[in-house]
Amino acid sequence: MCLAATAARALKSVLQGILLSSEGEKLNSMNLLLYMAPIAVLVLLPATMIIEPNVLSITIALARQDPKMILYLLFNAVVAYCVNLTNFLVTKHTSALTLQVLGNAKGAVAVVVSILLFRNPVSVTGMLGYMLTVIGVILYSEVKKRSR
Repeated sequence: MCLAATAARALKSVLQGILLSSEGEKLNSMNLLLYMAPIAVLVLLPATMIIEPNVLSITIALARQDPKMILYLLFNAVVAYCVNLTNFLVTKHTSALTLQVLGNAKGAVAVVVSILLFRNPVSVTGMLGYMLTVIGVILYSEVKKRSR
């Protein structure tokens, strides 16, 4: 499943890069987001209802207990919108590969922060994986610098 998710994520990024840089398409980041958001809802909403059938009732109950829950959800939606728009802009101005490398670097940074703040344990295998990720990001940066 992890391999399939990684391949699907990479395919999505490559297709975004093609759509954003193609002379024939003339799509900008906002238009691409406008087209992709409804498709994501159509795919994710049924999956959510199957995997978490009571999520809507729980959310309504939480909103009744704490009216701030609606603000939290709206804030989450705004942040998700900004993340997607930023991803599209990074893809347009760099490349799909750069976006993937940045995503891997972000994951490694998140793990280091979680270790420092929350003292989360990490196995030796996990640590080796994160070190390999950081080395890959550094090597990619060096190759990009030299190619300019």
